[in-house]
Amino acid sequence: MTSTSIGPYFPSTYKRRVVVRSAGYGAGGGIGSRSAYSTFSSYSSVLSAPVSAAVTELRLDQAAQVSSEFKVLRTQEKAELQDLNDRFVSFIERVHELEQQNKLLETKLLLLRQRHTEPSNLRALYEHEIRQLRAAVEEAHNEKQAAQDHKDEMEDVFSNMQTRYEDEVLGREASEGRLMDARKGVDEAALGHAELEKRVCNLLDELAFLKRLCESEIAELQAQLQYSAEVSVEMEVAKPDLSAALRDIRVQYEKLAHHNLQSADEWFSNKVNVMTVGTSRKTESARNARDEVSEYRRLLKARILEIDAGRGMNQALENQLQDVEEKQSAEISALQDAISQLEDELRANKNDMAHYLKDYQDLLNVKMALDIEIAAYRNLLEGEENRLNVAGPGSFNVYSHAMYAPPSYGRTPFSLQSQLSSAAPYLMSSRFYTSSISTEETISASQAQQAEASPPHDEQEEEEVEQVVEEEKEEEAEEGQGEEGEDEKEEEAEVEEEEKQDEREEEEEGDEVGEKEEETKKQKDVEAEEKCGKTTDEKVQM
Repeated sequence: MTSTSIGPYFPSTYKRRVVVRSAGYGAGGGIGSRSAYSTFSSYSSVLSAPVSAAVTELRLDQAAQVSSEFKVLRTQEKAELQDLNDRFVSFIERVHELEQQNKLLETKLLLLRQRHTEPSNLRALYEHEIRQLRAAVEEAHNEKQAAQDHKDEMEDVFSNMQTRYEDEVLGREASEGRLMDARKGVDEAALGHAELEKRVCNLLDELAFLKRLCESEIAELQAQLQYSAEVSVEMEVAKPDLSAALRDIRVQYEKLAHHNLQSADEWFSNKVNVMTVGTSRKTESARNARDEVSEYRRLLKARILEIDAGRGMNQALENQLQDVEEKQSAEISALQDAISQLEDELRANKNDMAHYLKDYQDLLNVKMALDIEIAAYRNLLEGEENRLNVAGPGSFNVYSHAMYAPPSYGRTPFSLQSQLSSAAPYLMSSRFYTSSISTEETISASQAQQAEASPPHDEQEEEEVEQVVEEEKEEEAEEGQGEEGEDEKEEEAEVEEEEKQDEREEEEEGDEVGEKEEETKKQKDVEAEEKCGKTTDEKVQM
């Protein structure tokens, strides 16, 4: 049977003729073949022209042979298509899974990039805090330096006070020596005064004794004078006149006693005056020494109080300096711990980023390999389609769904479309798979049948079929070029992605280099601060 059909890839004006062998019975009851000629539209199922072709019967053995060969070929193609379809479905599922993983990794990468961009703010924050803390450390260092200067000044004052204290101690010792000398002089003066008083007492006793002696002598002389006067009276100038002699003696003794008394009074008064003047001098010097000693004691107490106050202030400043150093060291250690923790977190994030980028690169490589494998399978399928399509001028078109059936004109036609409709579920992505099968027997038989029982306009139809076949070939070539263009676009896109990825890696390397430089700067700053702390500690110890 010969049928002309319109493919879904062509307009409704195009016609296609398919030569199909079918078993039938002739008018005489023998086995023969006939050719049915039919045309139909691709969407309206309307016959384009009346069937006027003559039916030519084929031999039953040739039809059975062709049918068996076609069944074998169909089963092989069906198995291959089943295998390819299963593999293609597994690849598609794998691609979908990889795309989902790719999207998940892209979201993770975006989050990590956001985190990677956010630590710039965090880095600015902790750098600002580090600057503030460095300023605080510098201020504390300045305060420490000022306290050190004040401590030096207080040490100078303390040394001056100590020298003054030593001078005052020496002056006190000298004053105590002078006081001891004055005390010795006072003691000597007291001893002299006691001796003088003793001598005065002795002189007074001697003077009293002399007075008594004089009085006794005077009394005796007076008694003698009275007795002599009586005798003289009795004797009447017979004896010498002793009154004048006694008077003279009395006058002499009185003069001598008066002179002795006067000289004793003068000597005693002189001695008393000398002792009084010496005692007053010694008393004045002792009073001055006492006043000076009291003044020195007062100054010594004031200096001792000042020294104690200076020592207390120095101790308080040393305690304050030690507290400030401990506080600053604790803050610096806390900041160093925070910086090391942030650096560890940043290093961990970088490692995670590198791990994710490596996984992403591996997935991209797997995706590229799968894309290449899919493209290879696509090329194999397209090459197989082209091989089957270019096998001969007579072609069998197989579609994914049953097309509009041509009329049979009283007999059941043997259609390849009905036989190959079971292979439709194995076709991929709703595309029509065109299988061109031609054998020499079918060509020769169809040519003989067409030569024997074709209508007058079969030649025109054959020309139209040849034009349709040529147009199909051109369209397939254009589709192949379009797919090659798509492959080239995909390769260009992959090259661009690789370039972008290389740029990202270079940027990450630049960021790592910058971070390493920052870490070296931080280490240098920490070493400088440690050196400053060591110098200050050495100064404090000195």
